[in-house]
Amino acid sequence: MPWSNQGGNGGGWQGGGGNRGPWGQGPSGQQPPNLEDIIKKGQERLKDSLPGGGGGKLGLIIIIMIAVVVWLASGFYKVETNEQGVVLRFGEKTAITQPGLNYHLPYPIETVLTPNVTEVNSIEVGYRTTRGGSTAPVVAESLMLTGDENIVDIGFSVFWKIKDAGQFLFNVADQELTIKAVAESAMREIIGRTNLQSAITEGRLAVQNEVTKRLQEVLDVYGVGVEITQVQLKNSDPPASVIDAFRDVQAAEADKERAQNEALAYANDIIPRARGQAEKVRQQAEGYKQGVIAEAEGEAARFVSIYDEYAKAPYVTRQRIYLETLQEVFKGKNKIIIDTKGGQGVVPYLPLNELQKGRTK
Repeated sequence: MPWSNQGGNGGGWQGGGGNRGPWGQGPSGQQPPNLEDIIKKGQERLKDSLPGGGGGKLGLIIIIMIAVVVWLASGFYKVETNEQGVVLRFGEKTAITQPGLNYHLPYPIETVLTPNVTEVNSIEVGYRTTRGGSTAPVVAESLMLTGDENIVDIGFSVFWKIKDAGQFLFNVADQELTIKAVAESAMREIIGRTNLQSAITEGRLAVQNEVTKRLQEVLDVYGVGVEITQVQLKNSDPPASVIDAFRDVQAAEADKERAQNEALAYANDIIPRARGQAEKVRQQAEGYKQGVIAEAEGEAARFVSIYDEYAKAPYVTRQRIYLETLQEVFKGKNKIIIDTKGGQGVVPYLPLNELQKGRTK
């Protein structure tokens, strides 16, 4: 095979010096030196640098030893802090190495892969983010059946990172496709046990947590070797074709709830007041009852005591009753007393009207 530039300006031998061949010649048409001559010159220089001119078995042994040392040294490799090393022996996983300087048998016996195990990756289900930053729904993934036999339009993101690099690289052929398929299946399972109202309102957080748990369980069974860090709902709404009718239903439900709350508030206000008024009337009636009974008992006791005194001294008791009755009758009244013992046949004159006026002033 000639050492010529097969690709023009884009050929594999282009370097920083323009259109040059592997030995640096320009496109002047000169033929490159013979490959055999170059090899012979390299061998001669190597012999000159070896002890004794490189003759005999000693030079060959030294060359072999140098080649072996270089080959063995090629087995050192470094695993970064955000990586895990997976050592392969003839393509079969043999060990998982941690960050730092490590060693494996040189190629082609062993090779190493170092995937990033700290980077959090995301998968979109039910929608796709366009280059402009907006989102476009994917109806085939987003429409799901709820537990009360309604349709809900759900878009969500799954955030994950590698937990076991060995499992991640060799147990599943297409890791992201597997995670996406299991995530969609887990979401449909949880939504199938959830009512529509709960799925689009207060139950969103519970749905996220249940899907995260279920998704992790299934992936662990498959041995995918990833950890689900979060399942985040982007949207959870009725389908676009019925969203207006659904909003009307929601508004009616809100009006119903408000009317019920107002009625309950009125009942909570009027019932305690009515109960308090009833208790007040009952207590007043009880007080009146006790007052009448006490007054009657007092009158009866007074009558009995007066009767006992009357039985002992009838005259004195009658006089006392008479005087007390007069006192009660005339108490608070204006009284004019006329002495008839002043003389016989003489009508005394008293200015009764004037006396009455003087007392009223």
